[in-house]
Amino acid sequence: MLKIRLSRTGRKNYPSYRIVVAEHSAPIKGKFLEVLGHYIPNREPKVFEYDEKKIREWISKGAKPTDTVASLLKRHGVSGMEGFIEARNKKRKSKKAVEEAPAAPVAAAAPAETPAEAPAETPAETPAA
Repeated sequence: MLKIRLSRTGRKNYPSYRIVVAEHSAPIKGKFLEVLGHYIPNREPKVFEYDEKKIREWISKGAKPTDTVASLLKRHGVSGMEGFIEARNKKRKSKKAVEEAPAAPVAAAAPAETPAEAPAETPAETPAA
């Protein structure tokens, strides 16, 4: 499957990105089919240049933009990117919900151990009576 994604370039602590079309399994800094634009977030104002015609052409061929690329394109006025942005649940998990999740597997294991221990306790009680 083809993805339209960012490929990092630039020096240490000064990132710049290429917008490329690549196979989804290819490494981020690996082979790509075509460069569609670039994004430089450290400049003031941020630089984001792209070829909308080429992006539309690749999408029509089946390439899917990543969340980041789709949100950047949407922010810069490209229509139709809403379908590629995954809905995110920005609500933080409470500590209670986090603590209950690991407790469930432990509780499931506990009843299995209880019947095995019960016969061992029964003979210990009999001599005391």
